[in-house]
This record gives sequence, structure tokens and C-alpha cells, in this order.
Amino acid sequence: MIHAELADEYGIRVGRKRVARLMRAAGLRGASLKRFVVTTTADPKASRPIDLVERRFYADGPNRLWVADITFIPTWSGFLYLAIVLDVYSRRIVGWAMETHLRTELILSAFEMALAQRRPNSVIHHSDRGCQYTSYAFGKRCREAGVMPSMGSVGDAYDNAMAESFFATLERELLSRRRFRSQAEARMAVFEWLEGWYNPHRRHSSLGYRSPINYERAHQHWPGRIKKPALLPPAASDSPAV
Repeated sequence: MIHAELADEYGIRVGRKRVARLMRAAGLRGASLKRFVVTTTADPKASRPIDLVERRFYADGPNRLWVADITFIPTWSGFLYLAIVLDVYSRRIVGWAMETHLRTELILSAFEMALAQRRPNSVIHHSDRGCQYTSYAFGKRCREAGVMPSMGSVGDAYDNAMAESFFATLERELLSRRRFRSQAEARMAVFEWLEGWYNPHRRHSSLGYRSPINYERAHQHWPGRIKKPALLPPAASDSPAV
């Protein structure tokens, strides 16, 4: 990723091995993941949509397949919970919300943001079987918006691997490096990371080392010439960033 940044942004042509050697000499290395968090629990009594994805995390255009999940953000004044909606085509976060609770309103806020920003004609919304996603309120909103809900099996992170991959990136690049004194500080940091770094600038190897926004811009201008994203294998995550 450093190699791609030097070439694209600064016009510096240098070999990958030299970049790796200079990083080692400077004591620089990719951030590593230190934890895994589960925040959703299944409701055994709720009706559940079928799995329309079956671990095929691939889309040939925007607004074909979204994935969604929830994680928590620790602060000195208590937990915050972050719900996200990610477009599989570009890895772009198209909807997100933060609250101090895990009620269905949290995922609905993220979902409404995604609908307002993208205005999809027909999109699959894939999640785990957490009670928030199997709730009547969320199912009703999906029907109203013409969105097709899809859910993986209970307790299987592989069935929502792309959302888990995103949270692994968030953990590596922000949460493991910061300690938040207040919830307001955490909200601002997550906002700046999402909208100021991840969507416009964070490069992905699966997107030809483009950022989500730049990948979508390329799709709009030259849709027939853009390399399609590869399938995400189970439990895979993006390469670490420095």
C-alpha cells in the first residue's frame, strides 16, 4: 500500500523490495489485529430470511450487495456501538450510525443513511442473524424500501466475512491505537477515520490499490475497463496499512 501511495500520489517509481527495506530501517510496520468482538445475539423465535449470498462476496456493480454488522467502541465513559452498511462492490461504507445501545434503532439509522445516499433500485442486504436484523421493524423497512434481506448462519463469522474484515481494519488502524476519554471524542475519531480516511483514501489490494471512492469514480467513467473485485475468501482481511 505504501508502494502504491508513492506511485499514484507522488509519482515516485521505486521497487517494492526497496520500500520494504526502507520501512524496516525506519522501524515502520503494518498495524496488527489484537481482538475480535461479537456484539449481536440471535433471537431463536424470530423468522429469518434465507442466505442469498452463501459466502459469495462479489458484486459487478454498486448497490447490488450490501453487508452490515455491529461492533463496539470502548471509551472511559462507557461503550459506544457502531453499525455499518458496506457496499461489496467498492468496500465503501454507505451507511453508519453510533449509539450507546444495541436496539434496532441503531441499525435502522445506518440503514436509512445508506438508502438516502445510494437510493438503490434492487439491493441485497446481508447480515448475521442478530436479533436487531431479524426484528419486525427492520424487516418492515426492508419491504418498504424494496431491499432483499439475507442472513448467514448463527455464530459463523465466515458468513459475513466482509463486514468482519472491515471491523478488523477499523481495529488495526484506529481502535487499537487510541484510548478515548469521552464518547464525544470517540464519535469524532470514528467519523474522521470513516469519512476522512477510509472511504476517500484507504487503499484496498482487492480494488487494485484504489480507495472505495476512487474505485467507484473509475467505474462511473470507464465501467467496461475496471478490474472487478475478487471474491473474498473466508476469514480473509485486507492487507495491513502503515
